Amino acid sequence: MARGTWGGMILLAGITLLSSAGCAGVAGPNLGPFGVPIPVSPYFQDKKEDEFWMKERYERVPILGPLTAGGPVEALDEPSDDQVMRALERARPVEGGLPIMHTVQRNNVRIHKEKIADYVDPPRFYPLIGPAQQHHAHYKCTVYFTEVTRVGWPLPYTTKDEDTREVIYIDHNHFHMVGNVDTGSPDF
Repeated sequence: MARGTWGGMILLAGITLLSSAGCAGVAGPNLGPFGVPIPVSPYFQDKKEDEFWMKERYERVPILGPLTAGGPVEALDEPSDDQVMRALERARPVEGGLPIMHTVQRNNVRIHKEKIADYVDPPRFYPLIGPAQQHHAHYKCTVYFTEVTRVGWPLPYTTKDEDTREVIYIDHNHFHMVGNVDTGSPDF
């Protein structure tokens, strides 16, 4: 075959491949250099997921119905093990070590929870809530664990503390509505 014929066939094959590759032929918004996906580090993704988990589970204050006369006035929900371990991680972090260089582990974890205070404030007006009482519950959580620290450079060694303990104080606060309660639902 002639030299021009091969060039034409290669050019035709190249145009065919480019026009049929994925989304190249689909019209859409042109974002310029921002249209290229940018990889996100797993560290930042994990950090954002942890922030969302904390906000969703532990950073909101619930508003419960009014306290009834003669009913229980003590808080029933103690902190979960997850909440205690997240508070311990903020106080004494083990995440973020350098593998092989320096790592810390917690093994044989035991958690002891103890209620140290449980009381209800007198009624008052809270903006965006209305008349309510704040119910306070304070817990002392003692975490017992074995801490293993491995250092790999300049001289490799491992330390193991069998009797490590950390005390974490956690407050569980919530509101109780007071007075003529309007829940917003119409009465039919």
